[in-house]
Amino acid sequence: MSRPSELILAVAAGSAAGGVARYLLTEAVQLRTGATFPFGTLLVNVLGCFALGFITQAVLQQHDASPRLRAFLTVGLCGGFTTFSAFSLETVRLLEEGDVARASGYIGASVVLGVVALWAGMAAGRMMRSAA
Repeated sequence: MSRPSELILAVAAGSAAGGVARYLLTEAVQLRTGATFPFGTLLVNVLGCFALGFITQAVLQQHDASPRLRAFLTVGLCGGFTTFSAFSLETVRLLEEGDVARASGYIGASVVLGVVALWAGMAAGRMMRSAA
């Protein structure tokens, strides 16, 4: 059994690797495609979803993966790469359980609340900047 500190270190290491990979890939794609559409972020989100799906099915369910490896690969690496993959996995699990209403609500709430929260955060930041 892994100690909580070992799990935290595994998540931290995976997050660092995933975050660096996200940055490098996003920058490389945006340099090649131009900045008019966020192709880099789109690619990261799609690849992250694929990676988390593959890892959960081919790696974690097929092998006796330690809690440390699970934490490193899922929460750490995939989470550091993109949290969109976690959102997608949770949505698919709800759909696989036949809970279409909850899955739809989760999708709608995540998108709408996320956009509204970002907009509100930007407004608060602008207000703070103009007050200074």
